[in-house]
Amino acid sequence: MNNRNSSALTHSVRDLEHRPGTMRNLEIEVPAPKDFGTEVIGSPEGAPMDLQLRLESVHDGILVSGTVIVSIHGECSRCLDPIDYDLPVDVQELFVFDASPEGDEDIEDEQVYEVRDEEIDLEPMLRDAVIIQLPFQPVCRADCPGLCAQCGARLEKDPDHHHEVLDPRWSALEGLLSSTDQGSDTSDQTTETREER
Repeated sequence: MNNRNSSALTHSVRDLEHRPGTMRNLEIEVPAPKDFGTEVIGSPEGAPMDLQLRLESVHDGILVSGTVIVSIHGECSRCLDPIDYDLPVDVQELFVFDASPEGDEDIEDEQVYEVRDEEIDLEPMLRDAVIIQLPFQPVCRADCPGLCAQCGARLEKDPDHHHEVLDPRWSALEGLLSSTDQGSDTSDQTTETREER
């Protein structure tokens, strides 16, 4: 009994192995595996993934092509609102029968998907295909104004929101002016007292 991988994304290709020209459609819904995405956006574990694939036997392996539709969830990098949408991703990859043929020294530098024990594991292929389609900095919409960097206010609700920004170089001058004003007030009070006498 082969218990190498019991994932819902592992499928037998015994009926296709070494039979070039034969093919089979794989149209199923499976749960997304753990950590299927990046730290900020991806498919939550267990979310439905719709696989619409064709498995075709060729001379060197099993050619897998088609589309996977993934449920995506994340947060807007500007306003932190939730983002949810379905992402269709096209795939076409060859799962080879022999991943390390003799004389091929560059094979280790390439991403290779293999047929192992008459099975293919679609997870690495789908993970690679989906992650490169995810935004590096997701936004709820292209013109999202985000949050105020100083107080966190939602700029969409208050477009005129702003804070007075004072140049710190003026702080010392303001201090001198205020002390000069205080000195003037004291001088005026002294003069008035003398005049009253």
